[in-house]
Amino acid sequence: MKIIPIIYENDEIFIINKPSGVPVQGGEGIAHPLDRELPVQTGCKIYLVHRLDQDTAGLMVVAKTPESAAKWTKLIAGHEVRKEYDAVCIGKFKEKTGAIAENIVQHGGERSAVTRYRVTAEGSVACADGSVLPVSLVHLVLETGRMHQIRIHLAKQGCPVAGDDQHGNFRQNKLLRKAAGVKRLMLAAVTLTVPLEGSVQTFTAPLPEHMQAFAGTYFGDMPAESR
Repeated sequence: MKIIPIIYENDEIFIINKPSGVPVQGGEGIAHPLDRELPVQTGCKIYLVHRLDQDTAGLMVVAKTPESAAKWTKLIAGHEVRKEYDAVCIGKFKEKTGAIAENIVQHGGERSAVTRYRVTAEGSVACADGSVLPVSLVHLVLETGRMHQIRIHLAKQGCPVAGDDQHGNFRQNKLLRKAAGVKRLMLAAVTLTVPLEGSVQTFTAPLPEHMQAFAGTYFGDMPAESR
């Protein structure tokens, strides 16, 4: 198990940078989940207050006590924690900025969901079959926190997250694997803004290595204001 980077710590919480491929919660057949490995690393029992998909890298809040978990669960539910992501998508957006407001079926019913996006770079990948796949680097801000919200919303826009075989395009992902070595989900939680110590503080994390490598090859020099 890799060491999980700790970005911030106080008496209540850790803010961590979860690596891609690390499952958050244990269960049957799940090896090395965050909720078992982080206590071993830190010597502190932890309590989950929100989650990231196993293949999504990035910033998470993890509580140290049941009381802190209740507090931070409430803060997240009350939209006092702002979560921002970067994704590599297959396709090009008609509008460079906008909001995707489409309901998501969850827990047996439809629930409202809103994702704001901004395209920060565009490129293309030449594939072995002679086709060219347009790709976009997109910055996203969650207004709601539904399961797989970003992945579902982007797929519905015709610009699925690269490497997402569940909600995206399997054929295009296969082409990207061969042409550009894309083997992991290209989605990361890169910015977390939280209320701390009587003020609002923002934490950032770099793109994971697999996304940095792709961006450097296919998007070139990105503008400083890309985030």
